[in-house]
Amino acid sequence: MIRVPPVPEPDGFDEARSKGNRWLESNRAGSPPSLWSAFRDDLEHGFRSRCGYAAMYTPGGQVDHYRCQRDYRALIYEWTNYRYVSGTINSRKKALDVLDPYEVDPSWFEILHPSLQLVLTSAVPDEERARAERTIIKLGLRDGEFVLKMRRQWLQMYLESKVNLAGLRDLAPLLADMIERHEVSPDPRS
Repeated sequence: MIRVPPVPEPDGFDEARSKGNRWLESNRAGSPPSLWSAFRDDLEHGFRSRCGYAAMYTPGGQVDHYRCQRDYRALIYEWTNYRYVSGTINSRKKALDVLDPYEVDPSWFEILHPSLQLVLTSAVPDEERARAERTIIKLGLRDGEFVLKMRRQWLQMYLESKVNLAGLRDLAPLLADMIERHEVSPDPRS
């Protein structure tokens, strides 16, 4: 995970919020209309097309309700409750109490070489350590096959000189940090 600056609320969202909150007042049960979907691209742009949890380029991601819809009905139509995430990660998150991409510190996580596993650093405050560990395990960020496959693909593209370090820093910043720490170089034969 990396810190993502909170994404400003887009023009027109207040109308969706008002419409959604009226629906909530009239319907105590049922699936609320996904009025947030019309603003998915705004959220994706704010997250620079990177999953808020995996911290890697994720086109076609989803709007995650950071505080789950079931337990926090009053937040269903609040822009500040939305995060841009991969569908795979979103399906794992459910109602878990996980770290917020808006609040993590950039120094809390690193990728190990050569395993590509995500681990906590000593910079994680003691009061956040258990939640941080739960976040990377339950969401599959530490060593889940989904994220390991993505990391391997980005690393391979770098090694084959299909993407440079500056490009990788934008697409998979924690992987770029690992490459710099371990002085991993592209294959000169590529």
